[in-house]
Amino acid sequence: QVQLAESGGGLVQAGGSLRLSCAASGGTFRRYAMGWFRQAPGLEREFVAAIAYSGGGSYYANSVKDRFTISRDNAKNTVYLQMNSLKLEDTAVYYCAAGAVVAGLEEKYDYWGQGTQVTVSS
Repeated sequence: QVQLAESGGGLVQAGGSLRLSCAASGGTFRRYAMGWFRQAPGLEREFVAAIAYSGGGSYYANSVKDRFTISRDNAKNTVYLQMNSLKLEDTAVYYCAAGAVVAGLEEKYDYWGQGTQVTVSS
Protein backbone atom coordinates (compact mmCIF):
# COMPACT_ATOMS: atom_id res chain seq x y z
CA GLN A 1 0.00 0.00 0.00
CA VAL A 2 1.42 3.35 -1.06
CA GLN A 3 0.44 6.66 0.48
CA LEU A 4 0.93 9.82 -1.54
CA ALA A 5 0.95 13.39 -0.26
CA GLU A 6 1.08 16.39 -2.56
CA SER A 7 2.38 19.80 -1.57
CA GLY A 8 3.46 23.04 -3.17
CA GLY A 9 0.18 24.31 -4.51
CA GLY A 10 -0.94 27.87 -4.05
CA LEU A 11 -1.88 31.13 -5.71
CA VAL A 12 0.34 32.45 -8.48
CA GLN A 13 0.01 35.10 -11.15
CA ALA A 14 -0.21 34.18 -14.78
CA GLY A 15 3.26 33.72 -16.21
CA GLY A 16 4.64 32.60 -12.88
CA SER A 17 5.97 29.27 -11.69
CA LEU A 18 5.24 26.68 -9.04
CA ARG A 19 6.81 23.37 -8.15
CA LEU A 20 4.59 20.63 -6.83
CA SER A 21 5.96 17.76 -4.81
CA CYS A 22 4.47 14.36 -4.10
CA ALA A 23 6.00 12.35 -1.29
CA ALA A 24 5.41 8.61 -1.23
CA SER A 25 5.47 6.28 1.74
CA GLY A 26 4.52 2.73 2.58
CA GLY A 27 5.80 1.08 -0.59
CA THR A 28 8.77 0.67 -2.89
CA PHE A 29 8.64 3.97 -4.69
CA ARG A 30 11.20 3.13 -7.34
CA ARG A 31 9.00 0.31 -8.65
CA TYR A 32 6.15 2.64 -9.59
CA ALA A 33 5.50 4.82 -12.55
CA MET A 34 4.21 8.17 -11.37
CA GLY A 35 1.70 10.51 -12.89
CA TRP A 36 0.21 13.93 -12.34
CA PHE A 37 -3.41 14.65 -13.13
CA ARG A 38 -5.56 17.70 -12.58
CA GLN A 39 -9.20 18.54 -12.20
CA ALA A 40 -10.63 21.98 -12.82
CA PRO A 41 -14.04 22.99 -11.47
CA GLY A 42 -16.84 21.43 -13.48
CA LEU A 43 -14.48 19.35 -15.57
CA GLU A 44 -13.27 15.77 -15.52
CA ARG A 45 -9.86 14.90 -14.21
CA GLU A 46 -7.25 14.97 -16.95
CA PHE A 47 -3.75 13.70 -17.50
CA VAL A 48 -0.89 16.16 -17.10
CA ALA A 49 2.39 14.25 -17.05
CA ALA A 50 3.90 10.88 -16.23
CA ILE A 51 7.32 9.46 -15.61
CA ALA A 52 8.67 5.92 -15.74
CA TYR A 53 9.85 4.18 -12.58
CA SER A 54 13.48 4.75 -13.53
CA GLY A 55 12.94 8.35 -14.56
CA GLY A 56 14.08 7.42 -18.04
CA GLY A 57 10.91 8.34 -19.86
CA SER A 58 8.46 11.16 -19.37
CA TYR A 59 5.25 12.08 -21.12
CA TYR A 60 3.11 15.17 -21.22
CA ALA A 61 -0.30 16.37 -22.22
CA ASN A 62 -0.10 18.69 -25.20
CA SER A 63 -1.52 21.51 -23.12
CA VAL A 64 1.48 21.55 -20.78
CA LYS A 65 4.29 20.37 -23.03
CA ASP A 66 7.28 22.74 -22.99
CA ARG A 67 5.94 24.45 -19.86
CA PHE A 68 5.82 21.67 -17.27
CA THR A 69 8.53 19.21 -16.30
CA ILE A 70 8.05 16.04 -14.33
CA SER A 71 10.95 14.54 -12.44
CA ARG A 72 11.55 12.13 -9.61
CA ASP A 73 14.09 11.48 -6.89
CA ASN A 74 13.92 7.83 -5.96
CA ALA A 75 16.26 8.38 -3.02
CA LYS A 76 13.72 10.81 -1.55
CA ASN A 77 10.60 8.88 -2.64
CA THR A 78 9.36 12.05 -4.27
CA VAL A 79 8.06 13.09 -7.65
CA TYR A 80 7.96 16.71 -8.75
CA LEU A 81 6.07 18.80 -11.23
CA GLN A 82 7.78 22.03 -12.20
CA MET A 83 5.22 24.35 -13.74
CA ASN A 84 6.41 27.41 -15.65
CA SER A 85 4.61 30.04 -17.69
CA LEU A 86 1.40 29.27 -15.86
CA LYS A 87 -1.88 30.18 -17.50
CA LEU A 88 -5.34 30.85 -16.09
CA GLU A 89 -6.48 27.53 -17.52
CA ASP A 90 -3.93 25.68 -15.40
CA THR A 91 -6.07 26.41 -12.35
CA ALA A 92 -7.09 23.06 -10.90
CA VAL A 93 -6.58 20.57 -8.12
CA TYR A 94 -3.46 18.60 -8.96
CA TYR A 95 -3.17 14.94 -8.01
CA CYS A 96 -0.24 12.60 -8.09
CA ALA A 97 -0.72 8.91 -8.70
CA ALA A 98 1.34 5.72 -8.67
CA GLY A 99 0.92 2.75 -10.93
CA ALA A 100 2.63 -0.26 -12.44
CA VAL A 101 3.07 1.27 -15.88
CA VAL A 102 3.53 4.78 -17.15
CA ALA A 103 0.33 5.87 -18.80
CA GLY A 104 -2.01 8.74 -19.42
CA LEU A 105 -5.09 6.87 -18.28
CA GLU A 106 -6.43 7.17 -14.76
CA GLU A 107 -7.36 3.52 -14.58
CA LYS A 108 -3.71 2.52 -14.93
CA TYR A 109 -2.91 4.07 -11.56
CA ASP A 110 -3.54 2.28 -8.30
CA TYR A 111 -2.75 4.90 -5.68
CA TRP A 112 -3.74 8.55 -5.48
CA GLY A 113 -2.96 11.50 -3.31
CA GLN A 114 -5.52 13.93 -1.91
CA GLY A 115 -4.59 16.72 -4.27
CA THR A 116 -3.23 20.23 -3.97
CA GLN A 117 -4.91 23.36 -5.26
CA VAL A 118 -3.20 25.51 -7.87
CA THR A 119 -4.83 28.82 -8.65
CA VAL A 120 -3.51 31.07 -11.40
CA SER A 121 -4.69 34.66 -11.30
CA SER A 122 -4.57 37.40 -13.90
